[in-house]
Amino acid sequence: MDLARGTWSIKAPLSAPRSHPAVAAYGGRIYSFGGGGPGFKSLNLSEVCDPKINRWSSLRPMPTFRSGAAAVTVGNAIYVIGGGFKKPDGKFKFLTTVEIYYPEEDRWEEGPDLLQPHDYPAFALLDGKIYIIGGHHPNATEGGPQTDPAFSFSERWQPGSDRWEEVAPMPTPRFAASAVAIENGLWVLGGVAFTPQGFNEYDRIEIYYPQRGEWALSPVSLPWPSAGQGACVLNGQFYSLGGFRGSEGIGTQGAACNLAKKTWSNLPPMPAPRAAMGVAVADQTLYLIGGWAADRSVIDSVVAYRPEPEIPPI
Repeated sequence: MDLARGTWSIKAPLSAPRSHPAVAAYGGRIYSFGGGGPGFKSLNLSEVCDPKINRWSSLRPMPTFRSGAAAVTVGNAIYVIGGGFKKPDGKFKFLTTVEIYYPEEDRWEEGPDLLQPHDYPAFALLDGKIYIIGGHHPNATEGGPQTDPAFSFSERWQPGSDRWEEVAPMPTPRFAASAVAIENGLWVLGGVAFTPQGFNEYDRIEIYYPQRGEWALSPVSLPWPSAGQGACVLNGQFYSLGGFRGSEGIGTQGAACNLAKKTWSNLPPMPAPRAAMGVAVADQTLYLIGGWAADRSVIDSVVAYRPEPEIPPI
């Protein structure tokens, strides 16, 4: 593949290391909620960074200690959804919890519970509705990820309504997948699940079309099987960043897909390996927040990638 043009930079770190944070952007600032600290102890830390001054500041703590939650900005609020935590006995508790944060007021309130618990799901906003797709299977609270068949249950919610709505299940059950809204579809990429053939990471992309209520296989796949990667859309390009890559483990790889041409380009390598991170876009720059290092230790580092504008051919 060609090499995409852009530059990585190292930004101010979080106040404490964590993986699986819930991250969203609002008003040009980046917000981080919860995550898993050392020993995968779930946190309720809430912080905000203004990229212009490159400094993190504390916010009112999230009411629920959790990691692997989704965070989505709609209007004047950030919705933090699902996730879970590791109990003292080593088993996991997956959550239906929805909490709403109002950045202008530094205030939390409760939202309507999910129909099913979703830990480390794919999620995205499309046509004003929040979609929560798959995640860890609710019955996989004891064996952990290595025996988790994953979840295909999918649901959506219109902020302001009083309940979530079930939609068609994702064809391939998986957790640690990512989702982005592209045109009229919800693209769910990568992820992992325990299958009869063993623990399987995916390169497939499946698209949900709300107008038809149906799923379809995307005409493009990821350049490599991946789980726990970050994903976003920026300037007409669809990015997949870091994550687990088969036997190579957690790496520095990343790629950008030109949506018009449906072709991938490699990104310059990230400054360090990273998976299970938060992702946000602010001021035409994408940010990767926290996550796991190559040895699965939690990290506090934050890096940013700024694409260079494409030079049109002469």
